[in-house]
Amino acid sequence: MNANGSAGALLRAPRRLLAVLAVGLSSLLATGCNNSPQPHDGPGSNTLFTAVIESSPRHLDPTASYWSNDTPYTYQIYEPLYGYHYLKRPFVLVPKTAEEVVKPHYLDKDGKELPADTPGEQVVESVYDIPIKKGIMFQPHPAFAKDEQGHYVYHSMKKGELGNRRTPMDFEKTGTRELVAEDFVYALKRHATTRITTPISGIFSEYVVGLKEYMELVKAEDAKLRKGLDPASLDRPMLDFRKWPLAGATAPEKYLFRVRIKGKYPQWNYWMSMTFLAPVAWEADAFYAQPGLAEANMTLDRWPVGTGPYMLVENVQDRRLVMKRNPNYRGEPYPCEGMPGDKENGMLDDCGKKTPFIDTIVSTIEREKVPQRGKFRQGFYDIEVFERVDTGQEYIVEKDDSDEVRKEYDERGFRLDKATDISSWLVGFNMLDPVIGLGDTPEKKLKNRKLRQAISIAMDWEEWSTVFPQKGGEPAMGPLPGGIFGSRHGKADGVNPVTHKVVNGQLVRRSLDDAKKLMVEAGYPDGRDEKTGQPLVINYDYYALPTPERKAEIDWVVKQFAKLGIQLEVRATDNNQFQDKVRKGKHQVFWLGWLADYPDAENFLFLLYGPNGKTRSDGENTSNYENPEYDKLFNQLKFMDDGPQKQELIDKMVHIAQEDAPWSFGYFPFSSAAMQHWLHNARPTVLIRDPGRYYKLDTKEREQRIAQWNKPVWWPVVLGVLAVAAIVWLAMRSFKRRERTNARGEVLAS
Repeated sequence: MNANGSAGALLRAPRRLLAVLAVGLSSLLATGCNNSPQPHDGPGSNTLFTAVIESSPRHLDPTASYWSNDTPYTYQIYEPLYGYHYLKRPFVLVPKTAEEVVKPHYLDKDGKELPADTPGEQVVESVYDIPIKKGIMFQPHPAFAKDEQGHYVYHSMKKGELGNRRTPMDFEKTGTRELVAEDFVYALKRHATTRITTPISGIFSEYVVGLKEYMELVKAEDAKLRKGLDPASLDRPMLDFRKWPLAGATAPEKYLFRVRIKGKYPQWNYWMSMTFLAPVAWEADAFYAQPGLAEANMTLDRWPVGTGPYMLVENVQDRRLVMKRNPNYRGEPYPCEGMPGDKENGMLDDCGKKTPFIDTIVSTIEREKVPQRGKFRQGFYDIEVFERVDTGQEYIVEKDDSDEVRKEYDERGFRLDKATDISSWLVGFNMLDPVIGLGDTPEKKLKNRKLRQAISIAMDWEEWSTVFPQKGGEPAMGPLPGGIFGSRHGKADGVNPVTHKVVNGQLVRRSLDDAKKLMVEAGYPDGRDEKTGQPLVINYDYYALPTPERKAEIDWVVKQFAKLGIQLEVRATDNNQFQDKVRKGKHQVFWLGWLADYPDAENFLFLLYGPNGKTRSDGENTSNYENPEYDKLFNQLKFMDDGPQKQELIDKMVHIAQEDAPWSFGYFPFSSAAMQHWLHNARPTVLIRDPGRYYKLDTKEREQRIAQWNKPVWWPVVLGVLAVAAIVWLAMRSFKRRERTNARGEVLAS
């Protein structure tokens, strides 16, 4: 019985397996093969899908955020006072939360008003009175939730009351309130905080009346609050900036924001278009300061609170971020004016309609370019990387290299418009470093400068654009790209005499022999220390991980230094680690890109302004470059409107920077974003940081194209199933034959 039962079970097992295979095959054929990384209803939903390069944003707190990985979120969620007209070029400031773009009125030393055309050196103070739009509401958030008595529901939580909540969306109640001028006052005061990084506080403290002293006050008040507390604790008492007035930022009326600026500073209007001056509700600070929230990663730096068209609803570290339409957003209209040709090409079809048009924006973090590009080509990303303008050039190069590729991309309708933009890429030197930096004696200063000049000559940026045409551009002679006042890019009088010369009317890079001569004068003949004979070894800090596609670019930089006998040690990290390193001054040579914040020369020249040093002041001068003459000229620049005097001053500053060579000036890249045909109203540029509300999707076209581009290939599946079925059949046949064989090896009839 037991033997027969076991044999029967063995006989039935292959049959069951065959039945399972049959069911699996029929199920597979019925449901179809789906390779989409999107949800099942993704292509048909009003959701924009895009990639993020390598890592989650570092800072979503508007006071701290100043990196391109942050801005795809901060500018969709927060609303500064001003912005730029989406379609007009040159760029034109327009009001966002403000009623209008205002002109300042000027005061003398006695507080008397001066004429609008008063020379900058005679202006003691500029006063900006900015009226705020009424009826703007903050997004729904538990920070605003109140009970029937008007008390805040979640402002008095004790340790442990957070429970299993891990995001603001996990709270049962939310609320909102109207935006008022005091929210802008509070935002400006927060640049004095000691709790988070404040990259622009050094610049602001130079201009905003009383801010420098206010920073010292807040530092002292914070020390009082934290006295006796564990300095390592993440729970810190709230810094309530409402308690301490700031002379330079006030709200004389409920909807009137007043800023007082030292002297004349025409660029201040541009700063008011950035999230550094986006409104911050004090309730958000109070909510996130409660015990246990920081430990649970629930902070303003991770979960922003704004008035913009979108709100963050999902933030999975280094995996995915999701923004959804803010139900409290008032719906600012799509523009009705643009550039010539905009009406004809459909860019004005949505004139006057309320924005945003898209319900959800899903950003997926991609560590490597190959899968990122593959998903775009399959249609799973509507725009390859949101807000980036350096992804389309690679596709353009591929089209130029292959007729077959050109045909494919044209048939798919990829939008790869190419344009020039105000941005730059460079290799910089940390001027605090004893080897490559400024130097501590006159002799060392001279030698180190010659070392930097030699490297700048050896860095063949013309070759870069030939080797990497997908990341190509025009070699930079200085810090200023074309397209902004003061730049001499592309002109004969803009040539960098340190790295280039004009021969027979042609611009040529100085020879390697010139660079090697400078190396000898710097004390490093053939890349070796003239005193010790030891090879010169320098660290190269790169802000991204050395993925296969980046390794070639990193290797290219290494080879440029090797021309001079310099050994370059690569220290590639992710962006967050890179930022920590440069703040501590632990870098030597580094790769850096800069996308313009506003269309003025100051926005590039301030990257070399001494008081804006990254390590000392947490500013954006990553080279920590400091030259008294350059800084003196920069302080004069802030008074000047565009004109001959400003041009003369800019020329002097650029010449100083060329001689000191704190950067190998790199190149000004071509810009082109990779976008799908079904994405409408798209005109990417580095200055327009809030494009999400203007974008519009044709979801029907997307569904059709994704289905067309991703037709399942069945024959490998069918062939595989048939192969397994054949193996099972042979196994069953062999088993049956063995069952009918007697002890003498004879097969008995069944």
